[in-house]
Amino acid sequence: MNAYECRIESGSSHGPCALGFGVCCVFTATCNQEVHNNITYFVNPDFPDLSKNMNECSLAVKKIDPEIAQLRLDFIHFNLGQPNRRTGVCDEDVFILSGGGASRELKLCGLNSGQHAYFDVENIDETITVKMNLSRKAVARLWEVRVVQVPFTQRAPAGCLQYHTGATGLIQTMNFADNGRHLADQDYNICMRQEEGMCSIAYEPCHENSFRIAPNNNDTDVVEDAGSGDGALDAKEPRNMDVCSDRIVLPCDSDDLLMPGDVGPGFCDLVHCGESLCPLGASPCRIESSATPFTVGVHFGPSAREAPPDDNLGMCLTYEQLPCNV
Repeated sequence: MNAYECRIESGSSHGPCALGFGVCCVFTATCNQEVHNNITYFVNPDFPDLSKNMNECSLAVKKIDPEIAQLRLDFIHFNLGQPNRRTGVCDEDVFILSGGGASRELKLCGLNSGQHAYFDVENIDETITVKMNLSRKAVARLWEVRVVQVPFTQRAPAGCLQYHTGATGLIQTMNFADNGRHLADQDYNICMRQEEGMCSIAYEPCHENSFRIAPNNNDTDVVEDAGSGDGALDAKEPRNMDVCSDRIVLPCDSDDLLMPGDVGPGFCDLVHCGESLCPLGASPCRIESSATPFTVGVHFGPSAREAPPDDNLGMCLTYEQLPCNV
């Protein structure tokens, strides 16, 4: 935009562009504002400083064009109160994204800096609301969320809350942190774009403690440290899905592991939970799959029983796409 247009639209100039004929116009918004821009940075009122003594903060987002099909939210900084340490429920601070004709809300809390999310928006007349419901406890909070409006031709694939590009990368469950705990009531897919010339993908834990997901089952006889889909759940026997109520699902190649349901052709429901992504003792831990599209399912239900947070840190995996055999 030229400098005048940027100022009229309540943006701020951040350096010249277009050979000096325009400026890079950045739009920033905070509590109780409405935005109608392609890219907006939603920040806490005292940003870049921490904000305290807050109860609620919301942002209304209007679609700029009927062709907008999604919002992409990049959590540049996202530090809210932690969930309940025993249940994973966001019962104090909670971030809620809703509206736009979407069938469900996105709810988050804790530490999610560096994460992102896609949110489908269909109804052009319905406002999308980004809302922070904050407890009265004296917690210092910080957030900077980039809100990008994505046209239909550039949208992430259907059913993907997160969409990663590039032949290598890192994926995490929400609120994966040293003192974190994975969130309850999370049901979504993490998707990786299949790059040109790549036919399979390999997953490895980020480090030795980067996979900790308690089964979240009322059955106290379940052995939690053997809950991996390749461990306690033997592919040669009928698998009881209830063993891993909280689970990570990695598509695999074997037809013997295809499961009924809505997962579609070419998918299997290989379930992982417990203290290791791979069977205990397997080293190095590496899982490869040529099932496409490349997806990882995250399925965390409501808390069946309280469990220590150390058993529920969540998941951090690195991935590497592998070239096709010529």
